[in-house]
Amino acid sequence: MAQLFDLALVIWLIALAVHIAMARTDQNAIIAFIAFGLLLGLGWVQLSAFDVALTEIAIGAGVTGILLLSAEAHMRKARTSTKATGTKIAKAEASTTGTVSKATTIDEGRRIGAVGVITTAIACAAVTVGLGFAVLLLPNPAPTLAPAAAAALDATGLGNPVTAVLLAYRALDTLLEKVVLLLALVGVWSLAPDRLWDGAPALRPAEVPEPLAYLARVLPPFGVLIAVYMFWVGADAPGGTFQAGTVLAAMWLIVMIAGLRQPPDTALKTLRLLLVGGPTLFLAVGLIGFIIADGFLAYPEAIAKPLILVIEAALTLSIGVTLAMLVAGPAQKAREP
Repeated sequence: MAQLFDLALVIWLIALAVHIAMARTDQNAIIAFIAFGLLLGLGWVQLSAFDVALTEIAIGAGVTGILLLSAEAHMRKARTSTKATGTKIAKAEASTTGTVSKATTIDEGRRIGAVGVITTAIACAAVTVGLGFAVLLLPNPAPTLAPAAAAALDATGLGNPVTAVLLAYRALDTLLEKVVLLLALVGVWSLAPDRLWDGAPALRPAEVPEPLAYLARVLPPFGVLIAVYMFWVGADAPGGTFQAGTVLAAMWLIVMIAGLRQPPDTALKTLRLLLVGGPTLFLAVGLIGFIIADGFLAYPEAIAKPLILVIEAALTLSIGVTLAMLVAGPAQKAREP
């Protein structure tokens, strides 16, 4: 039964991948992409990679899916506006000259030619075959540093090897990932007009459905509790900062979308402190490692776990705020006086 389930899961993943590539509308492709991420998370569970599964579902399917849907909505609005403007110009020209001219609009069904389709298909097939050979040609057993990582796990005081890899063995990579998130947010904020640079995003729809308003009042306390649990348990079991931060971001977003709280001004000092607080503390602890340990991002064995937990707590808040503001988008309202 387990093998049949795995086979069905693989078939569904392949079918969804094909559907995403062949979808005629962006919205249809994005919804299928979200479903693909959820099923892929289930696949990681089948491989006992629970940390990866949580991250895939939270980041790969959840946050990325919302960002894509938001981008698609903005693009659709821009296309509609451009098409309407083109139609008005055509009518004006027709009324002036007595002739009918075609308006220049953006083609929603923009298609690449047959050569482009064939080239893309060949490139994708080549990558797939290459990855297949790379996996099949691996020595048996495959090379791994897992035994060495497990042997050094006691020195960190952590029970979860994934957290040890992210915060101790490859801490520099993790720090840079947080910096990349901040740079992405700066890029999103830069899309706002100059006059709105320090203003606030606009999230609330014209009409908030009653079920959403009810969820926004009931769900956040439970979501925050789950986020705290995921952060705390991440030191010794599947969980951690990214997963907890994503849950916090989701709770804040649902409150803002329901209109219970307005999105903050991007110039708000508290907001910016929360955004940079986690990476700054991470970097500070790393630099202190030159004094109290063996070098940059090194922890004294006696206090390694408390230091890592402090870093994770700060990063959880920073990630939650960053992800929420990424989804909220650039400022669309002027700063409140």
